[in-house]
Amino acid sequence: MGYFKSIKERDPAARHWLQILFLYPCVRVMFWFRIAHFFYKIKLKFIGEGIMFLLRRRYGIEIHPAAKIGKRLFIDHGVGVVIGETTIIGDDCTIYQGVSLGGTGKEKGKRHPTIGNNVMIGAGAQILGNVTIGDNTKIGANTVVLHNVESNQTVVGVKGKEVPKIE
Repeated sequence: MGYFKSIKERDPAARHWLQILFLYPCVRVMFWFRIAHFFYKIKLKFIGEGIMFLLRRRYGIEIHPAAKIGKRLFIDHGVGVVIGETTIIGDDCTIYQGVSLGGTGKEKGKRHPTIGNNVMIGAGAQILGNVTIGDNTKIGANTVVLHNVESNQTVVGVKGKEVPKIE
């Protein structure tokens, strides 16, 4: 129940674990993602891609089965979320609707972001390219990030500027 508890702590609208289980699409998407990722790792890539294709059509959340995702990822209002093939996401992250963790072109190798632990990515944010977002960072809504961000930062704006931490 650790996953449901983590969602309840991050979403004030979550009232009960049954509500989360049956009404939160991210729970089903993450369950099936783990299965698709397993198939992808054992070289049954088509099966993994097929599972994720069906989930994208049903829930509007697109996650490549090769992405590496840590524990307790919460995708709130997930429609329009895109997580690319070489993306790495740490534990206890929250992603809101319309977020892209994508590439910037036709690079080879690692071409998608690495997201640290306990990162919050606001609605519509775009994190593009082989960049690293440090632990405990907040990315504001509609922010475009094209560069590495150190831990414990808040990043806002179209150019993704770091702002002083308010304590």
